[in-house]
Amino acid sequence: MIILNLAILALSEGGKGGLLDVNPGLIIWTVITFIGLLIVLRFMAWKPIINALSERENFIKESLEKAEKAQKDAEKLMEENKARLAKSEEEAQKIIAQGREYSEKLKNQMLEESKTEARKLIEQASAEIERKNQEAFNSLKNQIADIAVTAAEKIIKESLDREKHSRIIDKYIDEISSN
Repeated sequence: MIILNLAILALSEGGKGGLLDVNPGLIIWTVITFIGLLIVLRFMAWKPIINALSERENFIKESLEKAEKAQKDAEKLMEENKARLAKSEEEAQKIIAQGREYSEKLKNQMLEESKTEARKLIEQASAEIERKNQEAFNSLKNQIADIAVTAAEKIIKESLDREKHSRIIDKYIDEISSN
C-alpha cells in the first residue's frame, strides 16, 4: 500500500528527479529482486536455519527433560539415602543396646562366677581348717593319752599293761570329746 502511494506521488510530481521522486520501473525491479531474494533464501538458507533452530529447540527440550529427570532421580536418591541413614541409625542404636545388654550380662556372670569361686574357696578353707583342727585334736589327744599313761605308769609302778591303759584313756578322752 505504501508503494502504491509512493508511485502515485511520483507520477503526480511529473518526474523532476528529486530525492523523493518515485521511479515506477525502479520500484518494480526492486520488488521483483526482493521477492526473488526471499525465494532463494527460503529454499537455500531458511530450511537450514529453521532446521538448526528446530534441532536446537529439540536439544533444549531434551536437556530440560534430562535435567528434570536428573532432579527427580536426585530427589529420589536423597529420600532413599535419608531412609538408609535412618535405618542405619536405628541399627546402630540396636547394636549399642545389644552391646550394653551383653556387657551387663557378662558383668553379672563374672560377678556370679566370682561369688561362686569365693564360696568355693571359703568352703575349701573351712574344710581345711576343720581337717587341721581334727588333726590337732587327734594329735593333742594322743599326746594327752601318752602323758596320762606315762603319769599313771609312774604313779602305779605296777606291771599293768600299757596298751590296756592306753585304750582306757582313749576311751575316756573320746567320751569327753563327744560331750
